[in-house]
Amino acid sequence: MNNIRAMKHRVQRGFTLIEIMVVVIIIGLLAGIVVPNVMESLDKANVQKARADFKALQTALKLYRIDNFNYPTTEQGLESLVTKPTIAPLPRNYKANGYLETLPKDPWGNDYQYMSPGQGHEYDIYSLGADGVNGGDGQNADLSVWDDGTQ
Repeated sequence: MNNIRAMKHRVQRGFTLIEIMVVVIIIGLLAGIVVPNVMESLDKANVQKARADFKALQTALKLYRIDNFNYPTTEQGLESLVTKPTIAPLPRNYKANGYLETLPKDPWGNDYQYMSPGQGHEYDIYSLGADGVNGGDGQNADLSVWDDGTQ
């Protein structure tokens, strides 16, 4: 009798192939639902980060203009907010520590683009999106400081 009881304890029951397949299918279905929602949230977060960076850059540009009576030229670029430009027109009242400690990168790790004068504005700040080239849709779409923010 003890032998039979000992044999029952030694026999281990595992999962059947069907049970494992059901679990894998359920995990696949959950991933199919969750992953697109997470990616959409990531896209929105990237756009929000770019908008926050635009605000910081605009503030620094306004301070630069107040001190120096004009915005940096396209050639001077956004770098002029960190270090004093050496290209004409040289700023007359440049702050000793600049207007920003460092230039932010766009959410995809690329430099923000700057143009002065901009199209229809005194300047333009923009990101070329995830692909880093002009144009595109979705994450690859260009973002401008002057966009209405509905993307």
